[in-house]
Order: sequence, then C-alpha cells, then structure tokens
Amino acid sequence: MSWIESIQKAIHYMEEHLLENITIEQIAREANCSVYHFQRTFSLLTDMTIADYIRKRRLTLAAQEIMMTDNKIIDLAYKYGYDSPEAFTKAFRKQHGVTPSDARKKQCAIQAYNRLVIQVSLKGAEPMKYKILEKEAFQVAGLKRTYNCSNDENLQGIPMFWDEVNANGTDQELGKLNDGEVKGVLGVCLPQQDAGNMIDYWIAAATNSEVPNHFETLEIPAAKWVVFEVVGPMPDAMQNAWKKIYSEWFPSNPYEPAGGAELEVYSDEDPFKEDLVSEIWIPVK
Repeated sequence: MSWIESIQKAIHYMEEHLLENITIEQIAREANCSVYHFQRTFSLLTDMTIADYIRKRRLTLAAQEIMMTDNKIIDLAYKYGYDSPEAFTKAFRKQHGVTPSDARKKQCAIQAYNRLVIQVSLKGAEPMKYKILEKEAFQVAGLKRTYNCSNDENLQGIPMFWDEVNANGTDQELGKLNDGEVKGVLGVCLPQQDAGNMIDYWIAAATNSEVPNHFETLEIPAAKWVVFEVVGPMPDAMQNAWKKIYSEWFPSNPYEPAGGAELEVYSDEDPFKEDLVSEIWIPVK
C-alpha cells in the first residue's frame, strides 16, 4: 500500500466513525504510522488539522440535517458531539455564518466541507534538489521540549520554543558549538517510541566537543537520509518544502519515511533572505 493510499484509508476510517469519539491514535493506526507522522502528513496535504477536518465534516452534516429534517436542534447538538446547544450554536455560526435556527427557517447558504479524497498531481514543473546520504551515528546537543500531538500542542509550542531560543541567544551559542558533520542549528523532531502521541523536539547542533551542563545530548542513529535543499525566506520556504516532499516527492519515488528523527537545518544567515539555503533531512527506507 502506498503512502497516499494509507492516508486515504485513514480518512475513510474517520468518515465511517465520524460521530464516534475516535482518537488520533486509532486514526493513525489505520495509516500504519505514528501519530506524529500521520498528523504532519495530513496537515501538509490538506492544510488543516485532523481535529479541524472532523469538526468541519460534523458541522456540514449537522447543517444538512437541520435543513432537511424536523429533528430538534438540541438533539442534533448532542448527536454531533457538543456538550450543550450553546456550544453547538457557537461552532455552527463560526463555520456557516448563521445560527442553526436561521439555517432552518431561512434555508440559508451553508459552508459545506465534502469528504476528502487525496489526489496527488505530479507535474514536475519545479525541480526538487536532493541527495541520498548514508551517515553513521552522530551526536547533537541542545535543548529539548516534549509536546502532545493529539491536541496540536506541538503546532503552537514549537514556534514559541524557537522564539525563545532566538531571543535569549541560545541559537548563537549552539552555532559556536556546531563542529559536527551537519552544519547549522537543527530543529530535531523525534517521536517517542513508547507513546505514539508524544514527540521530543530539540533545538540543537551536531557537535564533537565537550557539552555545557545546561544542554542535553542525543545520539542520532546511523541511517540512510534523503536531504532536500530549501531555498527562500523562513518560514514559508520550509513549510512549502515539507508540503512538496509529501505531496510530490514521496509518491513518485521508491523511498518511504523510515521513522525516527527528522531534521531541519538552519544557517546563521538572515532568515528572510530570498536566496537563503536551508535543508530538510528525512531518514528513509
């Protein structure tokens, strides 16, 4: 089964259990991957989180039922996963622009989100520059934070972590410590093996030197890596590169993600330069 087919299988599972209290762990299991990798791939391909998709689909079905039946709005609120009619009305108005009562009375236009079908368009118009490397294990040192992927904590927490490191000078200290083979300050994302919904995120540098006490160390195991060149200002260039990797490169190449740590490699140049060069490292099999 291909990577895209696995994602589609998980989407089918969500649709089949849309009104149930399913967990992200159950959904990721259908795609045969970790919570982190499924969440990341889904958001890259669809521009929404899993929670967003489920909420939008439920509210689409709720609006259809309101306009086509005489079922009580309070009953529909509970049916579609809301604890109270007030919470349901608030969410309904946010998506559709009208209250449930107005939708029923006036037959207003609603904002419908249809069932997703992942279709990958492999145009190949914009080449992707990459190389395949086999690298022995190496050490990185830096700061680590742990995030919960189930509630999208990582999507908010990681940018805040970078803001903190850039503001207090830790990024410059890591730059001076960087004497390993991978050049630059690293963002290292490592899913926890014993907790599929948790990830460790490191801001670190590859080093062979003595490590200051306020930093932790991590060994990155030997692996085969695909290394993508990313050109352009941050953060858009990095975000666009990730999307192209999963929507274009993996579907058209014989490799698939091997799991384990993924790296974003940043230089010490102006992050807003139009010709800034960064890298993405993904272990593959």
